[in-house]
Amino acid sequence: MKGLRQVFRELFKDPMGRVGMFGVLLLILLAIFAPVLAHYGPEKMVSMPKAAPSGQFWFGTDNYGRDIYSRILYGARVSLEVGIISVGIAASIGFLLGMIAGYFEGRVDRIIMCIMDILFAFPSILLAIFITAVLGRGIENTMIAIGIVNIPVFVRTVRASVISAKGLEYVQNAKSIGVKTFPLLMRHIAPNTIAPFTVQATLALSSAILTEASMSFLGLGIQPPDPSWGSMLSEARTFMEQAPWMAIFPVLFIVITILIFNILGDSLRDVLDPKLKT
Repeated sequence: MKGLRQVFRELFKDPMGRVGMFGVLLLILLAIFAPVLAHYGPEKMVSMPKAAPSGQFWFGTDNYGRDIYSRILYGARVSLEVGIISVGIAASIGFLLGMIAGYFEGRVDRIIMCIMDILFAFPSILLAIFITAVLGRGIENTMIAIGIVNIPVFVRTVRASVISAKGLEYVQNAKSIGVKTFPLLMRHIAPNTIAPFTVQATLALSSAILTEASMSFLGLGIQPPDPSWGSMLSEARTFMEQAPWMAIFPVLFIVITILIFNILGDSLRDVLDPKLKT
């Protein structure tokens, strides 16, 4: 397993890796310093409705006279918060279940993977909508729903790595000298899951952000007046001809955010597992 410093060094050597790293870093900085960078509060009505982009209002204003640029910055906070927490939920549960399924196999493996296959049978957005409908609207339930939807991919990723690692000679030697199950899993098997697990987590972030935007667009995610790129796009539908900038900028930031996370994920995959490089 490569050290963290070596991973960053190899990522920096790759042009696409640099794009991914700097893009994600810039997005994080925009979200953290939104109160400093934003011209106005995200819910403050500061102008006439549907004012065109100008020197004062860089991205124009929406149908309530709120500054779109400021709402975009605060929306980045929401997207990253939902993405990181929901992926954290999925990754922690998926890692545990994947380790159990891959190591013990047999009946335990069949039960866990049967449940994962059931979850996989539903389109992710429909499953997230169903869970949100059961739990209720709101940012917390949105994060839980997106987290549950992403559990199966982590389970499969970790399980495959554990099954592969079990057959390694040093793992078999550790078992033969009496190393107990938990230390064996944590010290000898778990490190083999880190590379694919990290790549999957990075790619899952873009999927989680897109799912949150889709749910907010449908009115099931972040609720107005809280800023969310998806809900901003939903509000813009009625005014596409009168004020196209209301839709252009939220869509642009959604696309760019998903793109940079996917670029970073692909670059990480190439660095951590060069055999997969195409």
